Amino acid sequence: MHRLAQHLAHHAARPIAPWQRGLLYGSGTTLLASGVVWLALHWTIGAGQGEMPHPLEAWLLRLHGAAAELALFSMGTIAAAHLPQGWRLSWRRRWAHQRASGLVLAGLMAVLAITGYALYYFAPEAVRPALGWTHAAAGLGMALMLAQHRRGAKRHPAHGRRRATDAVDATGAAD
Repeated sequence: MHRLAQHLAHHAARPIAPWQRGLLYGSGTTLLASGVVWLALHWTIGAGQGEMPHPLEAWLLRLHGAAAELALFSMGTIAAAHLPQGWRLSWRRRWAHQRASGLVLAGLMAVLAITGYALYYFAPEAVRPALGWTHAAAGLGMALMLAQHRRGAKRHPAHGRRRATDAVDATGAAD
């Protein structure tokens, strides 16, 4: 049992896999860029100004939707391993600050998924503007919070390595 506890504690200290980070950052950057450009076009010279939609609006939304699929997949892979491990680590004082930003990220992802789904499939015209601005604000908040979460992880040089002073009991919980 002690070997299992050591394995779990060591595994819990590993950061996100490079392919997951690349997929998350690539899809996130595409989402942010396509969303911001769509908002600028829509509200300056497009349908948001009572004009005909700009020709790029539809293509930007298609790109945004494809990137959203990749982001949802990426967040699913991270939710399967990184979130439970981070939850376990965050009980230790040096990782406690990461729990709050991680919970906010998970909440913002849920808001983005729900509002994006509603906007695409069934939002009535009366609520579309409010839903759209909620989606946009959550998207910008997601980008800022992800940067904060990443910055918090980099503040601790032991991220990704097990320190000799971190003792593990038989249940796999670290001191």
